[in-house]
Amino acid sequence: MRQFSYPMKLMPDKADGGYVVTCRDLPEAITQGETLDEALAEAADCLEEAIAARIDDGREIPASSAAKRGERVVSVPPSMAFKAAVYLAVREAGISNAELARRLGLDEKEARRILDPHHPTKLPRIEQALAVLGRRVELVLSDRAA
Repeated sequence: MRQFSYPMKLMPDKADGGYVVTCRDLPEAITQGETLDEALAEAADCLEEAIAARIDDGREIPASSAAKRGERVVSVPPSMAFKAAVYLAVREAGISNAELARRLGLDEKEARRILDPHHPTKLPRIEQALAVLGRRVELVLSDRAA
């Protein structure tokens, strides 16, 4: 099972105030916020952009590590987590966009859109793509403070 929640370190910015947020698993994910709530919201946006950039560049998306003391776990927004799940399943299957399209009975352009992190794809289509790749979506709800 793959989760798209990452430990983020929030450090007070003594010089300018607010918080600087970093992620060990995605070193390019660096952001800041004036308040704790703003910093956490910015962290989720930052993770979304880091994952999208990795998909665009054809790079690996690392599994999340366990949170260490002083870190907060931040989740990638669900729509990006779904895109990342399809992207990883396609990579692990070692198939092309054309093969994904064939398995889905779609035009290759539609398969490319499913894998495009900036193109909105409806959940039923994501579930269909994951199903043809031998995967399924599970939804887990947790407390916000977790």
